[in-house]
Amino acid sequence: MQIEFTAHALERMRKYGVDRSMVEKTLEMPESITKGHTERRIYQRRLNGHVLRVIVEEHKSFLVVITTYKARSVRYDI
Repeated sequence: MQIEFTAHALERMRKYGVDRSMVEKTLEMPESITKGHTERRIYQRRLNGHVLRVIVEEHKSFLVVITTYKARSVRYDI
């Protein structure tokens, strides 16, 4: 599936030291998927004591990464 990134997502990836391969792996093999605001989904995967959270809008043939960030694993139960 095709993945598009918003400018905001790319800025957050730089800020948190997250590269595209980490995001792609989270989208391909998430440890959990939860419902976000409106029609968005939150894909989550453990990452070195943190949780990588990738917020996406799902379309028929592609995903749009809205934002992504690392969070403390104690905040999210996955």
